[in-house]
Amino acid sequence: MSTQRKKLAILLWSATAERPELCATPFVHATAAAAFDCEVEIHFAGPTVRLLVAGVADALRPWPGVDTSIYQMMRQATNLGASLNACAMAMGALVAKDEVLIPEYAGTIAASAFVARTLDPEWATLVY
Repeated sequence: MSTQRKKLAILLWSATAERPELCATPFVHATAAAAFDCEVEIHFAGPTVRLLVAGVADALRPWPGVDTSIYQMMRQATNLGASLNACAMAMGALVAKDEVLIPEYAGTIAASAFVARTLDPEWATLVY
């Protein structure tokens, strides 16, 4: 019997628009996991929810000279099935009601959802 996990939950909390050099790795890892037919959830917490506002991640590059935007990296992950979910409290505090969100955004999720993933043996978790 295989004990290999087929589910991955990623929590973003320090990979913010102000630190684009920290944003590439979580989406590369999410894309890789999804390519391995893993169910992938990306949980945006605190100021990372700003990456879900249309235009924000598209304007970010992880390093000088890199043509691929953070938004393109996010889309690579979602094109393979990863879901982008945000903390409802952070969305309410940090995203204005009139701001447009990216179409890949799946919806709000409670902070307890990520905690539940960490306690579930079927799920692996990463924090960025």
